[in-house]
Amino acid sequence: MKKLKTLSTVLALMSGAAFADAPEVVDITVTRTGETWRFDVAILHPDTGWDHYADGWEVIDADGNQLGLRPLAHPHVNEQPFTRSQGGIVIPEGVTEVYIRTRDNVDGWFDDRTLVELPR
Repeated sequence: MKKLKTLSTVLALMSGAAFADAPEVVDITVTRTGETWRFDVAILHPDTGWDHYADGWEVIDADGNQLGLRPLAHPHVNEQPFTRSQGGIVIPEGVTEVYIRTRDNVDGWFDDRTLVELPR
């Protein structure tokens, strides 16, 4: 049992180290067009190539429900930070703030969220 506990601790520490390079949201522009929204999100991440790169961001509500998804199809090694956009996102009536959450192809989704107050 002691060995399992030690192994669990080592694995937990290793996985924590992997999360050190979370894609960071450095700028957001939000525009409403009719009933939908467009998000222009600038991301900073130490992409190293196909082996480790920021591969997406999403717009979520306060409960964690996904409202929009922007997959990122390739690494941006020489373009940092980089901005990618997603339009056509429907935000339910009455929602005044959402969050941007990022992921990379090694660690998946990160728990960190960036608060976005929607212009009205």
